[in-house]
Amino acid sequence: MLLMSDIVVSDPVRRQRYRFFPDGADLLVDVETDPGGGVPEHLHPTQTEWWEVMTGEVTFVIDGRSQAAVPGDRIRADAGVCHSFVNDGATTALLKVRVSPADDLQAFLVEAARLARAGAFDASGKPSSPRAAVVLLRLAVRHRRVIQITAPTPMRVLNFAMRALP
Repeated sequence: MLLMSDIVVSDPVRRQRYRFFPDGADLLVDVETDPGGGVPEHLHPTQTEWWEVMTGEVTFVIDGRSQAAVPGDRIRADAGVCHSFVNDGATTALLKVRVSPADDLQAFLVEAARLARAGAFDASGKPSSPRAAVVLLRLAVRHRRVIQITAPTPMRVLNFAMRALP
């Protein structure tokens, strides 16, 4: 039987790899982020997220404020606070992440990575087709309790899909 830590989930669009470790009500995640990789601005309505930079150089934007982080630095985003990060260093960054409570964030990350591998969206979040836009909107609606992507907004994705309809 494989443990979750034995499974690596790869997201080529975000240029990241995840390993998940359930910890009671929380979720621990090892995140390897290649140079230039990261996550777009989003928020978790009911979850707090903590990162510890193990290797690399990462810039976080928490509630509109930029924070450069290096190994040993710890960063936190409280529930409801917009945040993002990018690996702006020259090497892969390793982040230890805790999300509390876990809820179904792991399911969202696994599904989003699968869609990334399928080419459903690009690094800016733009869908690759009207069908992909519908799939991405369904993903956003299904997981809205745990994550809300703020850039691009779901309305922007919907407008893309609507313009493409005959």
